[in-house]
Amino acid sequence: MPPCPPACQHPFLNVFRHFKVDEWKRSTKEGDVAPVTDKTLKCTVYRVRGSVSAGSYIQLPKTSTQSLGLTGRYLYVLFRPLPTKHFIIHLDVSTEDSQVIRVSFSNLFKEFKSTATWLQFPFIFEAGRSRKDLAGMIPAGTRWTCLQIDLHDILLVYLNRCYSHLKSIRLCANLLVRNLYTSDLCFDPAVTIAEARRAKLPVTPVPREMAFPVPKGERWHDHYIHIRFPSDSSETFSEPVQKSCSLPEAVLPGHVLQLLPHPVAFSKQVQDSVSLKVQKLGPTASRWAPSAPRPLPEVNLSCECSEVSSVGGPSGHCQEPFPWVDKRAAGDSIHISAQKPAVEPVAPEHTASQESFLPDPVLRLKGVIGFGGYSTKWALWTRDGAAVVYPCHAVIVILHVDTREQRLFLGHTDKVSALALDGSGSLLASAQARPPSMLRLWDFQTGECLSLFQSPVLTISSLSFSDSGALLCGIGKDRHGRTMVVAWATDQVGRGGEAVILAKAHTDVDIQAFEVAFFDETRMASCGRGSVRLWRLRGGELRFCPVDLGEHHALEFTDLAFRQAQDGHTLYVCSRSGHILEIDHQHMAVRHARRLLPMQTPGGPLPQKQTFSSGPGIAISSLSVSQAMCAVGSEDGYLRLWPLDFSSVLLEAEHEGAISSVLISPNGLRVLSATSLGHLGFLDVPSQEYSVLVRSHAALVVALATDCSRGQLATVSQDHTVRIWDLATLQQLYDFMSREEAPCAIAFHPTQPTLFCGFSSGAVRSFSLEAAEVLVEHRCHQGAITGLVTSPDGSFLFSSCSQGTLAQYHIGGPWCRILRMAAANVVCLDSCPSPNALAVSGDSRLLAFVGPSKYMVTVMSTASLDELLKIDVSALDLAGSHLNSAMVVCFGPTPPGHLLVSTSSNMVAVLDASSGRVVRELCCVHPVACSSLALSGDGRFLLTAADRAIKVWDYLAQASPSCQVYIGHSEPVQAVAFTPDQQQLLSVGDAIFLWDILAPTERSPPGSVQGSPKAPPTCKASLGARQLEDVVSGASGLPRQQVPVPSWASPLQLGICARPSKGLDATCSTRRARVQPTTRPDSYKHFMARYKASPLAKDLSLSPAGDEQLHLKAVVGYNGNGRANVVWRPDTGFFAYTCGCLVVVEDLHSGAQQHWVGHPEEISTLALSHYAQILASASVQSSTALHCQIRLWDVQGGSCRQLISHHSTAVQDLAFSPDDGFLVTLGDYGDRTLALWSTATCELMTSVCLLEPVHGVAFDPWDGGVLACVGRGAVTLWLLLQLGADVSLQIHQEPIPEEVGACELTSLCFGPAPLLYCGSNAGQVCVWDTRAGRCFLVWEADDGEIGVLLCSGTRLVSGSNTRRLRLWAVGAVPELRRKGSGARSHSVFMEHELTLDGAVVSAVFHDSMDMGVVGTTAGTLWYVSWAEGTNTRLISGHRSQVNEVVFSPSESHCATCSDDGSVRVWSLASMELLIQFQVLSQSCLCLAWSPPSCRRPEQQQVVAGYSDGTLRVFSVSRMAMDLKMHPHQAALTTVAFSADGQTILSGDKDGLVAVSRPRTGMTFRVLSDHRGAGICTIQSTRKEYGDFRAEGMDLWLAASGDQRVSVWASDWLRNHCELVDWLSFPAPVVTEASGCLPPTLAAFCPWDGALLVCVGLGVHPEVVFYSLYQKQVVKKIPLPFFAMSMSLSPRACLVAVGFAERVLTLVDCVSGAVQDFAGHDDSVKLCRFAPSSRLLFTVAHNEILVWEVMSH
Repeated sequence: MPPCPPACQHPFLNVFRHFKVDEWKRSTKEGDVAPVTDKTLKCTVYRVRGSVSAGSYIQLPKTSTQSLGLTGRYLYVLFRPLPTKHFIIHLDVSTEDSQVIRVSFSNLFKEFKSTATWLQFPFIFEAGRSRKDLAGMIPAGTRWTCLQIDLHDILLVYLNRCYSHLKSIRLCANLLVRNLYTSDLCFDPAVTIAEARRAKLPVTPVPREMAFPVPKGERWHDHYIHIRFPSDSSETFSEPVQKSCSLPEAVLPGHVLQLLPHPVAFSKQVQDSVSLKVQKLGPTASRWAPSAPRPLPEVNLSCECSEVSSVGGPSGHCQEPFPWVDKRAAGDSIHISAQKPAVEPVAPEHTASQESFLPDPVLRLKGVIGFGGYSTKWALWTRDGAAVVYPCHAVIVILHVDTREQRLFLGHTDKVSALALDGSGSLLASAQARPPSMLRLWDFQTGECLSLFQSPVLTISSLSFSDSGALLCGIGKDRHGRTMVVAWATDQVGRGGEAVILAKAHTDVDIQAFEVAFFDETRMASCGRGSVRLWRLRGGELRFCPVDLGEHHALEFTDLAFRQAQDGHTLYVCSRSGHILEIDHQHMAVRHARRLLPMQTPGGPLPQKQTFSSGPGIAISSLSVSQAMCAVGSEDGYLRLWPLDFSSVLLEAEHEGAISSVLISPNGLRVLSATSLGHLGFLDVPSQEYSVLVRSHAALVVALATDCSRGQLATVSQDHTVRIWDLATLQQLYDFMSREEAPCAIAFHPTQPTLFCGFSSGAVRSFSLEAAEVLVEHRCHQGAITGLVTSPDGSFLFSSCSQGTLAQYHIGGPWCRILRMAAANVVCLDSCPSPNALAVSGDSRLLAFVGPSKYMVTVMSTASLDELLKIDVSALDLAGSHLNSAMVVCFGPTPPGHLLVSTSSNMVAVLDASSGRVVRELCCVHPVACSSLALSGDGRFLLTAADRAIKVWDYLAQASPSCQVYIGHSEPVQAVAFTPDQQQLLSVGDAIFLWDILAPTERSPPGSVQGSPKAPPTCKASLGARQLEDVVSGASGLPRQQVPVPSWASPLQLGICARPSKGLDATCSTRRARVQPTTRPDSYKHFMARYKASPLAKDLSLSPAGDEQLHLKAVVGYNGNGRANVVWRPDTGFFAYTCGCLVVVEDLHSGAQQHWVGHPEEISTLALSHYAQILASASVQSSTALHCQIRLWDVQGGSCRQLISHHSTAVQDLAFSPDDGFLVTLGDYGDRTLALWSTATCELMTSVCLLEPVHGVAFDPWDGGVLACVGRGAVTLWLLLQLGADVSLQIHQEPIPEEVGACELTSLCFGPAPLLYCGSNAGQVCVWDTRAGRCFLVWEADDGEIGVLLCSGTRLVSGSNTRRLRLWAVGAVPELRRKGSGARSHSVFMEHELTLDGAVVSAVFHDSMDMGVVGTTAGTLWYVSWAEGTNTRLISGHRSQVNEVVFSPSESHCATCSDDGSVRVWSLASMELLIQFQVLSQSCLCLAWSPPSCRRPEQQQVVAGYSDGTLRVFSVSRMAMDLKMHPHQAALTTVAFSADGQTILSGDKDGLVAVSRPRTGMTFRVLSDHRGAGICTIQSTRKEYGDFRAEGMDLWLAASGDQRVSVWASDWLRNHCELVDWLSFPAPVVTEASGCLPPTLAAFCPWDGALLVCVGLGVHPEVVFYSLYQKQVVKKIPLPFFAMSMSLSPRACLVAVGFAERVLTLVDCVSGAVQDFAGHDDSVKLCRFAPSSRLLFTVAHNEILVWEVMSH
């Protein structure tokens, strides 16, 4: 149907006449639609009636694929609703960006609802009732109505979109309709042309054919109703940002038609202070009042009429944008003009003070965490294979696989049920699940929705595009449950057309998969239960032909794929019974049938696998075929790659759950896989590495918590998991599973790496994020945990449960312990788990919660739990029909100390937390009660969440706070929260949404004491007269009389981040002021020491030099937690890095190491002098010192020249001056001082205190007197002024240009004079002219924060937290400097790029920039050669806690395991990494190497135990996994081989010992004698038959954490096992410092087989020797502390013991001599002698030290 030309639509268009409704050729009718004669209008009208409104209707145009093309701004609907019935009017409106929006009006709607594609407005009848009762049946006596709809303003106000044209209209029962008209003119239906000419009225009278007949002498308003929606829209709305809403309705007796929507982005009405003034006006004055918009000042009530609504506040905004209702009451008329009330103006200042400051929009969805929703089978590759497309509930995500960047397609209002991408990658189709299924066609490159249309199928389950994108097929069920196939023509969608249905077909067979053939878009294939069918589209019909399956006709087929072959086209089909059929597409016959079985055939390449389903075959859920291979995903969790002849498996990858989808990339190099648990990843075929792209919760996310210091997010879900996410990358870091109980609440410790979680069983557990284990469990509650919150100062934890109890815990120490339980029924029993069930004030003084009843809110003291205040919220809404109850609580910032309470009446009450006084109320916040609240740290934004919507309120606007509504969740939002940096917010429900806040943070909360952000930097008070004189003199530019004398204790505090006056230069004295503590900046560049609870030992028994029995030989690993902690001089070969508290100097050619010992704590950074004579190293502050250490080392001799200290917490950066005369040290965010030292005398020359954290410092290599720092908002240049021996610093600051945006500068380096390069946390590189003091060039260098910048000549290297290292050609930059601010970055280009294994934290390059060494957070040092384009691993180590070290019998190799899930095999001679076995999402907790009895290389195996209770056996020679077993339900703690290597003994944290056979994979015995305490040690050795009066050749022991040791004799071949001895000792006393019992460790004595050597037994720290013959302790050797680890030398009478006090002790068991050794910076949790006793390995966290035993 061609659209109506615009010329024919002016001045108006009669829609029914133009489209000839009476002929029903260009329109359609359904149900009871008939023409009747109306007595009032005396003409023919159409009656539409029916029992169901949607069943009877008039629709224009005839089909949904056509368009009316009506461009008129106003639509006039002349209709009368039928009494006691419901009616609906649907309008499909197209926007300028081709988005189709449905606008609906009905009295069926109870409330206004808004989505991105649908606006639902309720019709309101009969004034005088409550709003909840207004919508409903139409009362009798309703009159003909002229409904005037402004389509332009509806789209502009509610969706911020521009109107294009009216696409379609549907008038549904029950109503009478006379006609429809469109026009760009605003008519007044009550005025005829004659009346307007006679009275010369300034209006547009209604055309004659649109007019209602009016009897002579009577008024139009006595018979009819005119509704204009929105009101006064012709003048009010002209720009998207102008959103002042229309005026409220005037309520009159009788039945008045009104529209009652709730706002989308409008300010709130304050009803208590503003009311409408009503006057008696003549009809003319009332009708023709000017309609120009203006702010509404405050007015007063002066009328006898009692039923009058109130208007909006002074801002001109109201809570609900009501229509303009023009009605004249019969009789004595009080004419009310809701357009133009008589007002009394107020002062303009008061009006301006209520202006809304919210930008529009204030939020932007940045990223989502989640996958699936409706189904996890839809994940697609893009055409170039660089990104994947998948649904996350109602959001479509395009994820770049290398950068992990997300692009989001928004528009669906329910879960996406199917996806399809055409062959060119230009058109994306998506369907949503809620019936009737709506389909969207997207421009994949721009993200624009090209078409939105409804499917005849209720729910689309599958979509498939033809290769050209001209045909789209969909599968689903119709309303009768039959399977339907629909084909649409989509070739015109990109050209402005619509998708047209080509054919539909019904079938009775089941269809699980459907695909259009790539070689012929008229041919398709489908498969399902018992059928494989080939389809063809011909002549507008879909026809099919079944394939003769023969004996396979009963199989349940699950997926299919086409492949092009030389002899034709082959169709591959897989089944749930493990069959894979090859079908000849041309002959429609089965060519080959194969089957995947779980049982390994003899001699086959694969071991037996466990399946997730029953049946003889492995259920295959998906397959994908390329030209070279076939990828198969099955329900046993394995992805397998087969050659096309299926002769043997090429590759396989094990997943955590059943695989739901596999897809080979277009280039055939990667295989995408999705699992039913919501995990998405891909297998890289050339490298044989698997990468996880997405992890997600498998059920509703119920709570969240954010960590202030580490940038982490914790969530709990109904899938019984607790997951920790990295907010920067949105990647999962840890997860904890509880199968028996569901987690309900979550909270982070404010200062320690600890997480608290409450469960449905009433348990509250404390988790260590360092060790990924449970620290403490409390079970003081009897019901499910409903609330969990920590105090901001880190002192207390509070929990509440469904039984009404409240608990207080002390968390200030290393362990969480309970302090007190409040009386029963303190907390409301009716409360549900909520993140806002408990709230603690910002000053940690007050605790608030709902209780003891739902009508009360209680405020307590956090320290004593004394009740301070009780607030009755039921009295807040006295006019309501129900008692008001509290829902959730939230504290605001302090000051002013507000307590926010959400109530059941959809209101948020703002209370004074000290007095309980109501400060203000936010009414009608949501249509339903608010479930979550959050207030930003600056008090500017208030978040409220209810149902699936999030609202952002301008909290600072006192009288009329504006709000904006954001949708995107497909299920109710459970919690909202701001990120710690207040720049983003989080919402959780069906998925995890991360939103960017687009508003700059520049206003302070009411009552705040914060200063203006634009204030110049000032020096704090408490200055002496001399200091004040100096400051004033410096500020005024006058010369001072003398240079101030440097002082150690008093540097001046300077406002580094505040913007100075133009050209501000100030010479600063070195006096010191107090600096307020600050939080860690949101910058990965800023160093943060790893948390340690281990204390430092005070007294050590160190041997004289030369008498040590141990010599530190090697260090394995690099500290990726440090910053700039690698130095290298290519000309001299000097190479050094840090590991823990050691400086490691290594010869890159021979691998020999030197170890510079002296620092007591972790080293944060290094710096090498320019002449390579001095190395400076800095460590963090220790618990026994006031300042952190800075050591200056002599590079030639390796000795410490000087120890200096000044900074209180940690050193962020070090830099030498170009002549090596000065050393500058920069403190971290907790210290915030800049210190300058003389390298000759090692004296402090001057020190400056900084207001804001600074991220980096550097000397100008061309001018040694200039120093540069970067931080928040500015570049700071310091000029060194030296007069004699005195040195002072002159400061000059340059703010970041506005075009760069609000960001932090995180890195810097000097280029050729006078260039300074600075990197930002937004990925930009700014180039500054230090002479002119300006930034002249900016370019986007990365997508993440740039933490490393290096420049030499014409090349620049940048490293970021996106793991990318880039080389830039910047030779043109000096020329660009001459262009000034007009310079463009086109001449700067990237030469090379590398992606490493972690964020780049350190880098050093040769002067040519061709080669360098780079360190990452993964603990790896890389050698990078740009010339060769390669990166080689130099140093490698574990990133997490190392749990075990084992050795091969020949001592040629060793193996380690870690919490990161890896098992690594190293060469013992070179300590180079040879093999790595990685298991995702699990921690590897124990390890064992097969014994010497397995001598052949193919028998060398390593068995590893994991946190999920599984055992995996790896073959070292074949570098593959041989076997996976699951003998335990709890995490394993220790594992050992039997002496003959044929049996594996494993123990778990519940105290069970399992005995398994690696050959069969069977667990044939479980011993529960130690149940209740975790197994610490299992060891097995040989014995003579009959020894200790026991049968068997094996003697083994098990030690548990309850100080018990059992010794057993066994003959596993005969399944014989008997107890030889049982040792039980009293437990030691646990001090507050230690917090837990030491482990119980035992071992058979190598030099006396009848002895057991034990530690951790008894009340005293000692080594105990127990005789199995004498059954008693025969010897004790005292120890200084309780042992954490122990190892016995196999060939010498030596025992190595590690302690929590970071000490390693070597005990000579013959003489009793003890030697102590230092070198670790944390608890020594592991000691292991090599079999030859020549080497000793010790481990603290991830540091592995290798000691050479000198006495051997």
